[in-house]
Amino acid sequence: MSTLPSLPPQWRERVARLPSRPPSTLLALALDRLLLPRLDASQRQALQGRTVEIELQELGARVRLALGEGGFRAAGEGGKPHLRLRARADALWRLLRGQDDADRLFFDGALVMEGDTEYGLILKNTLDAIGPLWVS
Repeated sequence: MSTLPSLPPQWRERVARLPSRPPSTLLALALDRLLLPRLDASQRQALQGRTVEIELQELGARVRLALGEGGFRAAGEGGKPHLRLRARADALWRLLRGQDDADRLFFDGALVMEGDTEYGLILKNTLDAIGPLWVS
């Protein structure tokens, strides 16, 4: 998959100021179908109640998600997320398809994690245990 061209810095700043709720809601619905059924009760409990923000570096676009008892939901704009992930779109796509390992992307600098690193490790280990989310 080819990489998305990066927006000029002034446009990335504008995109970053857009509300994250619409794309977050769409991603939450997708994760309810692709990921939620594959999580067992202990995995759901370990991941619940924390806000994760994911930013696509090329665009400055971001989504904010949280897992609740009823499934994934868009998280509010306020407050600092527990975990923030920044990556290029192609790196996230390879990760979702199981074509790349999160550790490798992290050490190559293609995936940046900030915040609650212990929670990040729980998330990474959970995703590793269930395998690729998207297979084509």
